[in-house]
Amino acid sequence: MNQYYVDLHIHIGRTKSGKAVKITGAKTLTFSNIIKHARDEKGLHMIGVIDCHSPEVLVEIHSLLKNGFLTEYSDGRLMYEGMSIIPGSELEVFDANCKGPIHVLCYFSGLNSMRIFSRWLEHHVKNINLSSQRIYASGKELQHKVKELGGLFIPAHIFTPFKSLYGSGVEQSFAEVFEPELIDGFELGLSANTSMADQLGELHEYPFLTNSDAHSLGKIAREYQIIQMKEPSFAELRKALQGEGEPKIIANYGMDPRLGKYHQTVCAKCFSSADLESKRCKHCGHSRIIKGVSDRIHELKTANKGPAGRPPYIHQVPLEFIPGLGPKLRAKLLDHFGTEMKILHEVSFHALKEVVPEKIAAFIVKARSGDLSLQAGGGGKFGKISK
Repeated sequence: MNQYYVDLHIHIGRTKSGKAVKITGAKTLTFSNIIKHARDEKGLHMIGVIDCHSPEVLVEIHSLLKNGFLTEYSDGRLMYEGMSIIPGSELEVFDANCKGPIHVLCYFSGLNSMRIFSRWLEHHVKNINLSSQRIYASGKELQHKVKELGGLFIPAHIFTPFKSLYGSGVEQSFAEVFEPELIDGFELGLSANTSMADQLGELHEYPFLTNSDAHSLGKIAREYQIIQMKEPSFAELRKALQGEGEPKIIANYGMDPRLGKYHQTVCAKCFSSADLESKRCKHCGHSRIIKGVSDRIHELKTANKGPAGRPPYIHQVPLEFIPGLGPKLRAKLLDHFGTEMKILHEVSFHALKEVVPEKIAAFIVKARSGDLSLQAGGGGKFGKISK
């Protein structure tokens, strides 16, 4: 068995011809740029590329296969120079059983399954070319279609205040909108960790995923996991999620929830910390309060601790959050040490300070052990490291 760095939520911003896919995604976030950046700069071994249902993206993938830049194995696996690519799609469910929109992730074992899903999806969305489209089918109907094609179904960033399962979609339980036996895991999102999520007893039997939800190349692998697998294939990924045999999630690496955009409850105008019971912000008088993930989980709490054997959740501070580490110094680090994974996990303090100022090297090392002082984020504004 080998261990692999895995990020399963990376959006496509534009097609090869420049047409928008994820409108809020960066223009440089094309399929070809994603796979190169994820492998060569981030050091990932498996990625989930969301928005592959878009017809122009399917054409680009086919072209890369035809020209030998990608290899497709008999099991449907797509490979780019040793890195596995899992095609996926993010969709918005808002049927009669939802009280608000819910984003979900659907993954497939290869290009052919993704093509079939795209053709089916074209009859259930308004614009098949765009990401995160509202699907005009129930959540359970979508689950059954994904399973019919041998896919994986995972609710996305489940606690964020907008367009998520617990943030806006259900009152108490995911069984209100989905069939529990057809869910393969839950993606936590940037503002929650394992100990927070395990306060909901109904999640105890499912694996947790920590993914970047990247809308730009730089955001890739801001959250990820290490998965033990025989090889980086879709079949092995499924086994790891289902707990079948030796494949398994070894560790989840995620941002400290306090760095997330929606961790604490804040005023929507001045971002000051706010009380849920308050009608107006005590600092500026604004009437709109955005409920944080921490408070929402407290409302839903049914358990004090999670099941035994959960993989550790390791707080990881992305390089972009390190004070003073701008693009030039980051490029210098990558030039010396190869990939971001190596810098975050392996390079010694002594080696780091030979390349960047000692203070920055110290920040990177402290981030590994969770020794940094943080200011919590909320209301759509990221937290930050206290200098």
